[in-house]
Amino acid sequence: MSTIVPMWLWVVFVGIVVVSLILDFVVLRKQGAHDVGVKEAINWSLVWVALSVAFMGLLWWAVRDGTGSTELANTKALEFITGYLIEKSLAVDNIFVFLMIFTYFAVPSAYQKRVLMMGIIGAIVLRTVMILVGGWLIAQFHWILYLFGAFLLVTGIKMWWASGKEPDLEDNPALKLLRRVLPVSKNFDGERFFTLENGRRIATPMLLVIALVGMTDVIFAVDSIPAIFAITSDPFIVLSSNIFAILGLRAMYFLLAAMASKFHLLSYGLAVVLVFIGAKMMLIDVIKIPVLLSLGVVVAILAITMVWSLRTAPKLPEHPSDEARKAAD
Repeated sequence: MSTIVPMWLWVVFVGIVVVSLILDFVVLRKQGAHDVGVKEAINWSLVWVALSVAFMGLLWWAVRDGTGSTELANTKALEFITGYLIEKSLAVDNIFVFLMIFTYFAVPSAYQKRVLMMGIIGAIVLRTVMILVGGWLIAQFHWILYLFGAFLLVTGIKMWWASGKEPDLEDNPALKLLRRVLPVSKNFDGERFFTLENGRRIATPMLLVIALVGMTDVIFAVDSIPAIFAITSDPFIVLSSNIFAILGLRAMYFLLAAMASKFHLLSYGLAVVLVFIGAKMMLIDVIKIPVLLSLGVVVAILAITMVWSLRTAPKLPEHPSDEARKAAD
């Protein structure tokens, strides 16, 4: 696999990621453990989206300046934004699993920021390795694309089948294994992973949460990375769009956690997106679907699902004071 992106843009990309993580850590340490409100989550989400759009503009300029082709620069920019949108969309399902884990373990919202930050770092390292390995495999064995496509098709069908069903974390084999291997305290000890109980050092529930979040990252990386290869084989586009989508994961979690019930049908839309991408990958040597058309299809599927979710969202129970006011009227 090869890329037409100049080396200096690789350096800029790595620098942006490193600086972003350092600043995120500084802000995290300065703020300490605290509840993240919707307003703060929206502000941070806008910052990450703006940074991604700015980088897309820099990518477009670098390609046009290096090749002299505006058409090629447009294509690369479209590949980036399409890959970014797909990875961002698939991260939504990841977020709902995080929400389930946090709810199951009753993790205080003030402690969730640190867990998500560690999960993001783990995801960046893991996906970088998997993208490089996946890119090498595709370069050596073109037929791997067909396997990726078939895998995405099956995953999309399974996601559709599982949508609307409440997952049971109690039966999770990874959780059962962790509990057998590690003695775990019943209560949290701040953000610590270990605590002393009766003079013995044992794990806290926070360690189990971190372990499950890490395992979830692995599972979703296996789903999402083949999806981006259906859009482009350029390793820089694959890696950068994936990483930029991950950087805003923490802010997006707190934003969607507050609106989870309103987008209760989103998993169906994500399932359709996976099936579409899987079919596109399997037909790659038969039908060449333009990147712009792929972007339009993905946006349309997600928009329809979100609007449908909002129109059919279950109504929240009325506040007792509202019921009393109605009775008085």
